[in-house]
Amino acid sequence: MNNRTTVKLQRFFAWPGLAIALVTTSAGAATIIDEWSTVKVPAPPALKPVTVDRRTTALLILDFNKQTCNAERRPRCIASIPKVAKLLASARDAGVPVMYSLGGGGAPADILKELLPTKDEPVVSAGVDKFVGTELESLLKQKGVKTVIVVGVAAHGAVLYTASGAATRDMQVIVPVDGIAAELPYAEQYTVWHLVNAPRIGTSVTLTTIEDVKF
Repeated sequence: MNNRTTVKLQRFFAWPGLAIALVTTSAGAATIIDEWSTVKVPAPPALKPVTVDRRTTALLILDFNKQTCNAERRPRCIASIPKVAKLLASARDAGVPVMYSLGGGGAPADILKELLPTKDEPVVSAGVDKFVGTELESLLKQKGVKTVIVVGVAAHGAVLYTASGAATRDMQVIVPVDGIAAELPYAEQYTVWHLVNAPRIGTSVTLTTIEDVKF
């Protein structure tokens, strides 16, 4: 047996041993699925009152159309409407620009009547990130916007992705937790935790309530 043959045999016997070691290691490692029922819920993030600069702030009202906000699919969204309507009225009274988005294939006429846009308030249509494939960013830049207030549905869809998109575009983001909704409370809980803990995003996000937003 020459040296070359010996090397090949050594490799042949070494690889099965390595495979066994890898399988053993993987089998012993717990995943988040294995630990799901034992994970401790973190403490709730702090809510802070905010006073916004009317000249550099815009209100984003995301996907409050009948396809995505209805009693059958998301009753928590329906329950949020009176407070969101109050925020909308306050923003308009303060002269703060208001911009809308549509989800689920909705049209402007599908926006819930309590929150209908005026003829001067733009409406964009997109997937979960309302900056993608729309003029939202340019509309905000035209208004000199540096801070956005984000309300909408779903919390873990349009709100999470659009708020994150604003943060990565160097905007400050205000999220009133009583102005976002999802099918389940857990989705709302996850969203607010993620927004204030995600790298880069968290430093730009302030959580508050609609009552604590002052213009």
